[in-house]
Amino acid sequence: MKHHYKFCFGPWNISEGQDPYGPTTRPAQTFDWKLAQLKKLGFDAMMFHDDDAVPDIDSKSESQIRKEAKELKKRLDGEGIVAEMVAPRLWFAPQTIDGAYTSNDKRHRQYAIDRSKRCIDIGKILGTDLIVLWLAREGTYIREAKDGRRSVELLVEAFDAMLAYDKKARLSIEPKPNEPMDHAYLPTIGHALAIAQLTRDPKRVGCLIESAHAILAGIDPADEIDFAMSFGKLWSLHLNDQNGLKYDQDRPFGCTNLRSAFDQVRALERNGYGKNGEYVCFDVHPFRTTKVEHWMAHLDNSRRTFLRLLEKVRSYDEKQAKSLIANRDYQALDQMVIEHLLGK
Repeated sequence: MKHHYKFCFGPWNISEGQDPYGPTTRPAQTFDWKLAQLKKLGFDAMMFHDDDAVPDIDSKSESQIRKEAKELKKRLDGEGIVAEMVAPRLWFAPQTIDGAYTSNDKRHRQYAIDRSKRCIDIGKILGTDLIVLWLAREGTYIREAKDGRRSVELLVEAFDAMLAYDKKARLSIEPKPNEPMDHAYLPTIGHALAIAQLTRDPKRVGCLIESAHAILAGIDPADEIDFAMSFGKLWSLHLNDQNGLKYDQDRPFGCTNLRSAFDQVRALERNGYGKNGEYVCFDVHPFRTTKVEHWMAHLDNSRRTFLRLLEKVRSYDEKQAKSLIANRDYQALDQMVIEHLLGK
């Protein structure tokens, strides 16, 4: 089946099985090994955190960061792999315990902005203008700890500093309603697109949708896709699945709710996602019980599910559906979708 979609994942998607309650279940692998798996599976691009591209980034000078980023770019070019985006991994740093851009400590806020600028440098060297901002610790455990309006102002100040630093960089906000914070300041795509309007260059501030994050906010992922693309602001996405309102599970795409996955693919297809160079990224993890020999199945399966659902989307009887909608026969429409997915 011919299609225009390109696929991507990040090195963190090849996890070793550690969770908050237990140790790893698979041996650690090098970045080179993970890069080789991406090539072996035939994926088109890799997502990066800044310290995936340049390990121990905080201990290195700007010249060393640039040198290592150039070396990585050469390796990627040699493998025919594209860097889809780079994201500053601010939530690991000791300076961001109380938040990064919204920390109550001015020195720590400056650290977050400075590191984000280094991230933009890395992205430029790797050939991507897309900087993803997962605002992991921008929130509070107790609301009295911070002023919500002031925190919005601080976020805008940080975004403006990044936009001023590089006139071509695009900021893609990845919202999540909770975890690791109890409540986040920008929990949904609506919040992300709203705050974009307060920045110095709203056209360069967009969003990244993750299926599980939408589900955790009680929102339908397909609706989020339609909403973001109504603004022309869906610049990347993380497809996965989620079993209810729990911790962020990053299950394989379509693993839990196949109909929801169908609706997401349908929303992407009808909006022309990918035709401007956007990638379909899978932010999925293997089950903790997965054996080493099955380590990459979750990524391969997610792409296979996407492509099978794409067939279902393209073979969906839109004419019959429109007739049922016109007659307000949603019961028949419901059954039509179910039987289509079942293969009838």
